[in-house]
Amino acid sequence: MAEADPGVLRALPPVPEAAVAGPAELHARLRGAARPFVVRGLVKDWPLVAAGRTSSRDARAYLLRLARDLPFTVSVGEPGSGGRFFYDDAMAVNFRTMRAKLPEIFAKVDALEGDPDAPAVYLASVDVRNFFVGLHEANHVDLGDRDPLASIWIGTRTRIAAHNDVPHNLACVAVGRRRFTLFPREQFPNLYLGPVDNTPAGRAVSMVDFHRPDFAAHPRFREALAHAQVAELEAGDALFVPALWWHHVEGLAPFNVLVNYWWRETPRFLGQPGDALTHAMLAIRDLPADQKRHWREMFDYYVFDDVEAAAAHIPAAARGVLAPLTPDTAGRIRAYLLRALSR
Repeated sequence: MAEADPGVLRALPPVPEAAVAGPAELHARLRGAARPFVVRGLVKDWPLVAAGRTSSRDARAYLLRLARDLPFTVSVGEPGSGGRFFYDDAMAVNFRTMRAKLPEIFAKVDALEGDPDAPAVYLASVDVRNFFVGLHEANHVDLGDRDPLASIWIGTRTRIAAHNDVPHNLACVAVGRRRFTLFPREQFPNLYLGPVDNTPAGRAVSMVDFHRPDFAAHPRFREALAHAQVAELEAGDALFVPALWWHHVEGLAPFNVLVNYWWRETPRFLGQPGDALTHAMLAIRDLPADQKRHWREMFDYYVFDDVEAAAAHIPAAARGVLAPLTPDTAGRIRAYLLRALSR
């Protein structure tokens, strides 16, 4: 299948590149990084990269040798969709999700290879350690004292709508080619986000077709493009995507494998901000305007402004959840919320 026309993406400025000589330089570069950057050849010495350079079948054979005898979750797109995992006209997702073992999935990929109308096949965010034996040990990036989640993404040609993730992300192309189109956090109003409770993969996505944008329906997308950057990655290259940056991801080769690392620079016991946003939609969004203004002020007072000042008049030993959170107080908040939401 010929690569779909990327249209406006061709004219975007590239993500800056960084030279990294070793783990210490990578750690230093990642520490406090607020903007994306590309590291060419960061994982060029991985055995998986070497297998993929021989052929896509060799890459699949390498993965099969290390795969556990477990069912994998796989998504299969519609024939003729150009690999775009999105919605259909009725706003249902345009792909089927099923479970199968990796030899069965790869046999299907082998059989479809070269068919221009074949449905896209995509294994998304597979935990490397849980589903493979020795793959992480032989193919990983030293991230020092960070404790990342290592995931592998395997598929044919795919297009994944622009979305964002809470953690930082180091995305390493192991097989094939990837194109990332990135936008700063604040561009979300100009990306025309879809539903928050009916999503292709758990995060709200841009409703804009990046290959054929409809500027009449989505005029603010022009402003988003004015702030966008693009990264074209070959096997062995890596891209750092800062937390909450929006990214549209394309697998450009007939077979593509990416390994990524997610980590947060905050304690694991903290909750997920998206859960708080969803709860606010339930509890606050539809209140009368004067009450909404009050709750905005309360959020500013307790969450967004000087949180130490908000509790300064209370004895330190009695501040409870108004004090800096600990695993114990975070657990108490979770227990309280579970009781409250089950009423």
